[in-house]
Amino acid sequence: MGKSVQKITENVSLIASKETWIEGLAVQQLIKTSELTGMQRVAGMPDLHPGRGYPIGAAFFTASTLYPALVGNDIGCGMSLWQTSTKVSKVNLDKMAKKFEHVECPLDDSWADCVAARKHDKGIINIAFDHALGTIGGGNHFAEFQAIDEIYNQPALDELGLNKQHLQLLVHSGSRGLGQSILVNHIATHNHDGITVTHAGDQHSDFEDYIQKHDEAVRWAELNRELIAKRFLQAIRATGNCALDVNHNLVSPKCIAGVQGWLHRKGATPSDQGYVVIPGSRGDYSYLVKPLEGAEEKQVTSLYSLAHGAGRKWKRGECHGRLSHKYKRADLYRTSLGSRVICGNKELLYDEAPQAYKKCETVISDMEDAGLIEVVARLRPVLTFKTNGSCSS
Repeated sequence: MGKSVQKITENVSLIASKETWIEGLAVQQLIKTSELTGMQRVAGMPDLHPGRGYPIGAAFFTASTLYPALVGNDIGCGMSLWQTSTKVSKVNLDKMAKKFEHVECPLDDSWADCVAARKHDKGIINIAFDHALGTIGGGNHFAEFQAIDEIYNQPALDELGLNKQHLQLLVHSGSRGLGQSILVNHIATHNHDGITVTHAGDQHSDFEDYIQKHDEAVRWAELNRELIAKRFLQAIRATGNCALDVNHNLVSPKCIAGVQGWLHRKGATPSDQGYVVIPGSRGDYSYLVKPLEGAEEKQVTSLYSLAHGAGRKWKRGECHGRLSHKYKRADLYRTSLGSRVICGNKELLYDEAPQAYKKCETVISDMEDAGLIEVVARLRPVLTFKTNGSCSS
């Protein structure tokens, strides 16, 4: 699989070259997680970084135990890519930046029929968090208008129906408070312990209860991204088509190396569901890639997963101290690639600064060297929306 695959222990792999900087604590968390009951294999991605007890940017395969804590609180978090009807050549950044005043407000009554119909289509019955549908949230979530900067595989781009002349829209968000409530309820009963997998049909088990709620949260997150995209399209008076939508925080049934079990992804993009986007920071390129199938050994080592982004270098909360003496707040609203940033939250503006992340090109290179992906196109940020100042995590 090339130089970008490290075997840390018998059942722990790291998809990263030795030249790629990975924080030691993240590797320690990876190893510690591999020791959980029922854990078969663990794979860290090149964007691996420490989380709250468990590493982010990793996949975990278990045989008999399911771990909600490994999925985390943002069940179904992921990315969707939409092609807009707006031509890149027609974009006026000054005018565009003024059009998103209301995109964080709860959806008004004009959306009621659309929301009801889409919830019915997706089998979503939860109504407790409807007020959050169509909202991005805080943290590393965003909506970013992008331009196709370089094309490396035109037939693949054609297959997705993408045109370089058109503005693209990448949406990154998840299940908001719904996913959080599911994890909180689990921890209140089980702490961080896993759930023993039961036979299908045992509708009264904790396992079946979690899976039912988890699957609904995944569908809710997918709908949330759809509604976010439509709000942003409406704001710029454009239409659009969804080219792809991929979740990177979830657990799924999977047979790996002849073992039937459960594949947990915590900040890891599936490589077995077609094309995906690996985003950089708001001041860096993103990459549209085609996962490569190849030998089963390669897929087993990577646990059918890829990086979900560039990966953090600095912890949140440290970024203001590291950057404030070098950059004024006003400096962070524009990037070296000429793009614009909308972020009315000072802490978030610094915490999500491009300098806090690795270069996405390094992450992409590691996955190419490992034989996991083929790059289809490079995407350049045009305008990144974080928050007008009223976001919540």
